[in-house]
Amino acid sequence: MKNYKSYTPTRRHAVIADKSDLWKGSAEKLLTKKYISKGGRNNQGRITIRSRGGGHKKKYRLIDFKRSKKDIEAKVLRIEYDPIRTARIALIEYKDKTKSYIIAPHKLKVGNGIISGEKVNVRTGNAMPLKNIPVGTIVHNVEMKPGKGAQIARSAGTFVNLLAKDSGNAIIKTSSGETRLVNENCLATIGSVSNPDQKNIKLGSAGRKRWLGMRPKVRGVAMNPIDHPHGGGEGKTSGGRHPSTPWGKPTKGYKTRKNKKTNKFIIRSRGRK
Repeated sequence: MKNYKSYTPTRRHAVIADKSDLWKGSAEKLLTKKYISKGGRNNQGRITIRSRGGGHKKKYRLIDFKRSKKDIEAKVLRIEYDPIRTARIALIEYKDKTKSYIIAPHKLKVGNGIISGEKVNVRTGNAMPLKNIPVGTIVHNVEMKPGKGAQIARSAGTFVNLLAKDSGNAIIKTSSGETRLVNENCLATIGSVSNPDQKNIKLGSAGRKRWLGMRPKVRGVAMNPIDHPHGGGEGKTSGGRHPSTPWGKPTKGYKTRKNKKTNKFIIRSRGRK
């Protein structure tokens, strides 16, 4: 982490992740595409996520979540910052000279060799099916369906514990505390995701939040009764009811999960104590 001398009110509290060991140049041109910020709006132009908008111009890096090149060793060329995601990304080059981006595992170094396949060494950065990974191993970039691409544990510092294997399924425990079943043919990468200090970052200024595309968020108790259920009242009030959205939906202890088809795969939900 990087701290600053308090020569301005902004710098006094700012704490950011140290990027001195990251690539200083631009991204690989053939592995980037245009990124259009939605500003929290859906395809009808209606705001579906409040307090979003603006943000700095950025390019999207095409990440290989499938690790589709099997049994071909690749070398890590550099570790880069990605403005779209919290994790660091690594540019790798295969022996056939093709390049791709992957989510960089923690402690992966420039020059390291990595490989994806059915039976490869259990080493940081290597990808293989869950059925061939020893029980107790920490993994990330876990698929939910074989061949679909990684969906679980892709954010900075996250990982999954492989607890057991039983009748064609693997039992995994995620960072959120959820325990679930996943097909043992699903691919996973050894190690945890890079940049675990992301949770310790303090932006320090409103301007840095705006660069990230976060707009100001007004408290409900500061609004009028017509604008929010918490609004109105004489003097400073604390709401007078359970926390809710402007449309009256509870915001604490309210289940929003709707995908009932996959409930059978969840052994222990993240909401249970």
